Amino acid sequence: MTMKNQTTIRFFLLSGVSSDPQMQPFLFFLFLLIYLVTVMGNGTIMVVIKADAHLHTPMYFFLFHLSCLDICFSSVTVPKMLQNFLAERKTISFPGCIAQMSIILLVGCAEVFVLSVMAFDRYAAICDPLRYFGTMNNQVRIRLVGGAWLISIVFALINTAPVLNLHFCGPTEVNNFSCEFPSLLQLSCTETFISKMTFLTTTMLASLTSFSITLVSYICIISTILKIRSAGGRGKAFSTCSSHLTVVVLYYGAALFRYLRPSSSSSVALDRLFSIQCSILTPMLNPIIYSLRNKEIKAALGIILGKIKNLCM
Repeated sequence: MTMKNQTTIRFFLLSGVSSDPQMQPFLFFLFLLIYLVTVMGNGTIMVVIKADAHLHTPMYFFLFHLSCLDICFSSVTVPKMLQNFLAERKTISFPGCIAQMSIILLVGCAEVFVLSVMAFDRYAAICDPLRYFGTMNNQVRIRLVGGAWLISIVFALINTAPVLNLHFCGPTEVNNFSCEFPSLLQLSCTETFISKMTFLTTTMLASLTSFSITLVSYICIISTILKIRSAGGRGKAFSTCSSHLTVVVLYYGAALFRYLRPSSSSSVALDRLFSIQCSILTPMLNPIIYSLRNKEIKAALGIILGKIKNLCM
C-alpha cells in the first residue's frame, strides 16, 4: 500500500451538477432563483399560518412543520452548491461532508414521517370528523411531530456511526453536488458491507412504516369518499387531501429511486437528477402546490398583504 493510501483525506471534491465551465454562471443563477423561491414560498406559508388564527388547526400545524423541513432540506445542500459554482476547486471538508450527509438523512427521514402524519390527519378529518379535534388535539399533534423528529435523529445516528469507522484514502471526488450517503460510500477504501446493510435495513424499515401509514390512511379516505352520495361532497372531501397526495407522490418517487435503486443499475446522471428533485425541486414545489390548491391559505395571504398595503400607504 502506498503512502497516499495510508493517509486519511481531509476534504472531498464535489463534481457538481455540470463540469462545463461555461454553464456555471447560468446554473448559479438558476439554483439561486430556485433557492430563493423555496425559502420565500415556505417561509410565507409559515408566516401566514402563524399570523392567521383561522389556520391554527391540526392540518396547518403539520403543514407549518413540513414547510420548515423543506427550508432545512434545501439549505443543507444549495448554499454549498452555489459557492462551488463560483469556485475553481469545488471542495468540502471531511467533517463538513459527514455533517451534510447526516443532516440530509435526518431531514429526509423527518419529512417522510411528517407526510405520513399528515395522511393520518386527513384520515381523522374525513373518516371520523365528529371526533377530529379530540383525536388531533394539541398534545397529540406535538407528540406526532416530536416522534417524527426522534425517529429521524435515531435513523441519522445509526447510519452515520458506521461511516465514521470507514477509512477514506482516495479517490476524493464525490459524484454528486452534495455528500449523500450512497455517493460517499463509493469512496471508501475499506469494507462498506456493514454500512450498506445498516442503511438498507433502516431505510426499508422507515419507508415501509411511513408508507404503510400513508397507504392505509388513503385506502380508508378513498373508501369513505366513495360512500358520499353527492358529487360536490366527494369533490370537497378529496380536495382537502389532493395537495398532500401530490407532494407524497413527488417525494416518495424521487427518494425511492435515489436510495433504493440497485447499484448495478447506478447512473451518475440519474443519481444527480433524483437528488435535485428530492432535495431541491420538491421543497420548492410544495408551497406552490399547497397555495394554489388551498383557498384558506390564499385568503389569509390576501388579508395579510392587504394589511401591509394599508400600513405602507
